[in-house]
Amino acid sequence: MSTFRSRSAVLAAATTAVLALALTACGGNDDTGTKSAGPANDAAAAAASADSSQSATDGTTTTTAKSGDAAQNTGTTKTGASKTGTSNGSAKTGGGNTSDSYAYAHPCKSGDLSVRVYPRQGSATQHVIEVNNVGANSCGLSYFPQVSLGAAKASDHSGDVQPKVPGGLGGAPAYPVKPKTAAIAVIDLNPKGGDGMTWINEMNVLADGDHMPNADTQNFDLGPDVKVLDPKLGLYRSTVADAVSSMKRAGTS
Repeated sequence: MSTFRSRSAVLAAATTAVLALALTACGGNDDTGTKSAGPANDAAAAAASADSSQSATDGTTTTTAKSGDAAQNTGTTKTGASKTGTSNGSAKTGGGNTSDSYAYAHPCKSGDLSVRVYPRQGSATQHVIEVNNVGANSCGLSYFPQVSLGAAKASDHSGDVQPKVPGGLGGAPAYPVKPKTAAIAVIDLNPKGGDGMTWINEMNVLADGDHMPNADTQNFDLGPDVKVLDPKLGLYRSTVADAVSSMKRAGTS
């Protein structure tokens, strides 16, 4: 009898232990009715969280490194191209040579130029002569355009008027003009604003009188109310303001 009771007590104790373990493994309900993770679940969650954080960190690091490399490569390419063009003096745009030394050795051709003539804003007597290089390479122009003023319908242009130009020229044999840039000259048809010749209604412009044939001369209408008296023409310059300053020195050595 005593032995039976002892075995029963042992079995009861074992059953209680098993139930306790089962409850511990499954997890009990807290006061709020929400399941609380047991120690094993806590460890798994912590490990998963650590792995997730590590993956996120690795992903961020990799992305940053790639972005940095891309930015560095882009910057290197642009900077390198710019430095190369500056250092060797012959930067190329679209396969063309844009150096001044190339321009001095290669006079401009009419087919590589676009010439415009228009009134200068703020002046009643001055006109801008704008020669644009539309070619692929730099080229050289003479110091100033060859200009004459006359009547459009005249059969004889021997009496056309030529403007005064600055004297004392020297230095480089040509004015260099790069692709997609302009050489600008300004002419004042009547610097003193006096009563001038009224029969002149046309301006004849040859972009480079030293290297181009007269057949390349272009004609521009000046209108019916122009008065021409002692006109002055300046040298080619890169801006209108500088061209005006050069024009004012025309007729002087």
